[in-house]
Amino acid sequence: MDADNAICGRLPDSQYVELAVEVFGMLADATRVRIILALRDQELSVNHLADILDKTPASVSQHLAKLRLARIVSSRQEGTRVFYQLANEHARQLVTDAIFQAEHALEGSPRHHHPQAEPDEATA
Repeated sequence: MDADNAICGRLPDSQYVELAVEVFGMLADATRVRIILALRDQELSVNHLADILDKTPASVSQHLAKLRLARIVSSRQEGTRVFYQLANEHARQLVTDAIFQAEHALEGSPRHHHPQAEPDEATA
């Protein structure tokens, strides 16, 4: 059992704490959070993301480059178009939990705690 604790990244003295802080720093931008929300269930091109976010493709590309360097998103090229998707489920979960925490800060009884909430709202 102690052997499991020695490799656990969730202990206060974990070697991953500083990297986790870098991840939070990367997500401390509304455009990047919106990109992750847009990519949570699908792969999208830069232009499609730009349309969804009402930003220029150049601006979205810069944010995507940072997210790609942080290994939060991955990309694939099809001809001249580049498509992005979340690299794994953890970025989706981080942003979902942050949104849920924000709901707690603003609402007495957040929507994600109501059984009648839309399935997408409670698990998005």
